[in-house]
Amino acid sequence: MNETQNMVKCTHRMIHVLRKRPCPEDQRNTHRHARENRQVKLNPMELYNLLPKTNCRLCEPKTCMAFATKLALGDVVADDCPPLLEPGFEKNLEKIRELVAPLQSTETTGIKLDEDKCTGCGNCVVVCPVDVAAEPPTSEGKAAMSEATVFRVENGISKIINLEKCRRFPPDRLNCRVCEQYCCTDAIEIW
Repeated sequence: MNETQNMVKCTHRMIHVLRKRPCPEDQRNTHRHARENRQVKLNPMELYNLLPKTNCRLCEPKTCMAFATKLALGDVVADDCPPLLEPGFEKNLEKIRELVAPLQSTETTGIKLDEDKCTGCGNCVVVCPVDVAAEPPTSEGKAAMSEATVFRVENGISKIINLEKCRRFPPDRLNCRVCEQYCCTDAIEIW
């Protein structure tokens, strides 16, 4: 997609955002994002099936299922399981490391913003509920200036400036995906 086509796509989305109507393309893309993100979302049961399942109590947490859950959340790493490091589990250990690798490249909330893909259109700023609550004029396309916003466009590129304010961040931990859905270049990835 060339830059002109990309800008037309961004403009089309912004018109729908400002009119508070769903964009038909976004409704189609929601399903595409769900398919693409399946590989990034970790299923604790899938991880559990790769663990030794001994409940040896050598690691924290004490059971393999609890360990798998914490592993899926990124609270522990595969190397924290001593039996998994023993001979015979090399393939499982490698598979677990492969499955959890995307966790290492993302922020605590599961948001990754690829600045190389970003065009600085500002869709993320306009649609972010936190930004709009902190600075209502952002819903009309005006620049975010406050430190209370999650996103801001600086030097033509969107930046995450206050991750702690994101609704995906504790204590809220809401499954908000609006910034990802309205990003025209797929620069925002949520897992």
